[in-house]
Amino acid sequence: MPVFGYRGLSTDGRSVAGVVDADSPRTARGKLRALGIFPTDVIPEAEAPAKTERFSLPRFRRRMPAAELSLLTRQLSSLLGAGVTLVEALGALYDQASRAVTKRMLSQVRERVREGASLADAMAAHGDVFSELYVSMVRAGETAGALEVVLERLADYSEKQAELIAKVRGALTYPIIMICVSIAIMGFLVTYVIPQVSTIFQQTNQALPAMTQVLIGFSNFLINYWLLLLLGIVGVIGGITVGLSRPSGRALYDRWLLRVPYIGSTITKIITARFARTLATLLASGVQVLPALAAVRLVVTNTLLEDAIEKSRDEIREGHGMGQTLARCGLFPPMLVEMIKVGERSGQLESMLERAADSYEREVSQSLAQMTTLLEPVMTLIMAGMIVFMILAVLLPIFQLNQLVQ
Repeated sequence: MPVFGYRGLSTDGRSVAGVVDADSPRTARGKLRALGIFPTDVIPEAEAPAKTERFSLPRFRRRMPAAELSLLTRQLSSLLGAGVTLVEALGALYDQASRAVTKRMLSQVRERVREGASLADAMAAHGDVFSELYVSMVRAGETAGALEVVLERLADYSEKQAELIAKVRGALTYPIIMICVSIAIMGFLVTYVIPQVSTIFQQTNQALPAMTQVLIGFSNFLINYWLLLLLGIVGVIGGITVGLSRPSGRALYDRWLLRVPYIGSTITKIITARFARTLATLLASGVQVLPALAAVRLVVTNTLLEDAIEKSRDEIREGHGMGQTLARCGLFPPMLVEMIKVGERSGQLESMLERAADSYEREVSQSLAQMTTLLEPVMTLIMAGMIVFMILAVLLPIFQLNQLVQ
């Protein structure tokens, strides 16, 4: 059934926009009126993006939240498991979707499936929603005739990845807030309070302590050269961005990042957990080892580990085991390598990878908790030290002036 994009007015006078499926524009208008929407434009879906780009393009290009994608995947799996046909299941998801971008995507996927395309091919046309990893697993599920099982695994995988990302973001939130607040407070004191106090000290014509001279000099530098400093910061950020966009610069950064004490080991555990979880999910869904490793590269954010995975694919293609090839690169943790070797020998590689993922996710949680616990007092002490320095720099001249008066 054709799909139409529309704009119109609701019963309370608000402007609304979305998509509706109907046999013709006239039927679409009738459907909209029955829903209490008075349409002003009804455009076939194929024409809608070009004609409505000026008012709807930013909204329709927004990525689907991970939680919503996980819920949609689980619902589709449940419907298929209950015996509902794929087209009917997609139609049910379309009817209950509340966001216009989701309804548009589901309507297009349903129409392509109705025309004879596979679900994987229909989803591949929406790369901003469904990753290559997602599409590969769906394709494997369709080939094996176990699509609902694969979708259930995909939902579990998406939820676990979302939990891991949430833990990392939660651990970084407090330090970032503390840094921003500290910079704001220090900037206000140095650029507004200190200049007024320094004027009073200059009128006394007395020698100032070294701490006070340093503070006043720093304040004058910020006031007089703030534009130059801002341009310098922008230049540094721009230079780093350009450097990271080049393969050599990115490789240098990734190598340095893995060598940073504590942070490097935590990042390695995060990447290892994602690697093991993704590879286990792909293998359990029926994807072969070589295609699975190619897809796993998409979730590995470190170029050194990406290169190691690519080299392991070449060696596996020549008949070597995965555990041996990963051990040679020396980047993956020894425990993961040993568990992979055990899984290959016992024929239970998927379950061993799942155990490894669970183990490293627990270690990541512990590392992030320790890092947060350590950062809180460190940030507090640094902020307190800066404030004490400024207080002493202001009070020492006052004490000297008081002694002179006495």
